Amino acid sequence: DVVNIDDYHEQLQRDAQFLCSDQRMETELVDRLVLQLNRIYPQILSDKEAHMFRNLSVPTRVRLPELLKHLHGKGEEACYEFYRGLHIHAEDVYSSLPTRVIQRGPMFFLSCFSFAAGIAMLYYYGGESYRKMEKCSDLFVLGFSEGAKNVFISSAEVGKQKK
Repeated sequence: DVVNIDDYHEQLQRDAQFLCSDQRMETELVDRLVLQLNRIYPQILSDKEAHMFRNLSVPTRVRLPELLKHLHGKGEEACYEFYRGLHIHAEDVYSSLPTRVIQRGPMFFLSCFSFAAGIAMLYYYGGESYRKMEKCSDLFVLGFSEGAKNVFISSAEVGKQKK
């Protein structure tokens, strides 16, 4: 089962239980999210709906699941805007969502480790044996983004200049 990371509608369904049980989703944060959705996207959350989801006589633990259910029912754009608001107002909650943790999974850590190993290799072999490593580092760099390639190349150039 492949996860489509662009499907916020699906993500909200998977993250809802986590959000409803997370202590950081307190009244003030929920109110800020409701206000943002209402003010910027009244088509997602009308004044009447916003008033209902901000009603302090109803506990947040009851209002939040209702809000998430409402946004889920509104579709992809509403779910996306909720995530955007959560990212703005509570980045710590946003980054610990189950769907965010999956996206940063093993490949993220593997790429960081590979990058660090590459820098260590360039540093270690940067002296006399640099020419031998040049071809190896060119192959090593192929799988990285342009920014990472620039770091490798500049590190290699510094190694050359030390001679």
